[in-house]
Amino acid sequence: MADDDPDDRLMTQEAFTECRVGNPLRFVNDGEELLDYLHRRGGFADEEAYPMPGLVLLDLNMPRKDGREVLREIKADPRLCSIPVVILTTSKAEEDVVRSYRDGVNSFITKPVTFTALLEVVQTLGTYWLQVVDLPPEAEGNRH
Repeated sequence: MADDDPDDRLMTQEAFTECRVGNPLRFVNDGEELLDYLHRRGGFADEEAYPMPGLVLLDLNMPRKDGREVLREIKADPRLCSIPVVILTTSKAEEDVVRSYRDGVNSFITKPVTFTALLEVVQTLGTYWLQVVDLPPEAEGNRH
């Protein structure tokens, strides 16, 4: 999950725990850090400690490099483009929704306001992306 808001990261971690989504959840603070993680640069070089994700949760509004730029880079990279990307953002702007799908996002979700609504989103994400869909082997990352 790439999100610069520590409160959102904490709530998401708590929602994953409460929904018993067993897949590991790792956090990065912004788009630059996400790309470093995905490209195994800097402190993310250890593939065992930082496995390729089976799903990226991406906020749009982050410092250094925002989610819009990162989405385009992920989907343009043949080594990364099969990783599903779900935008999870406070933006409700129609332009952001349209542009994100045009740029290859797999889903666009506006962040819920309440923890109860976040639990519903996490439960649905866990069921759909981690149990229901069939992904190509290179995109499965740490799914199972």
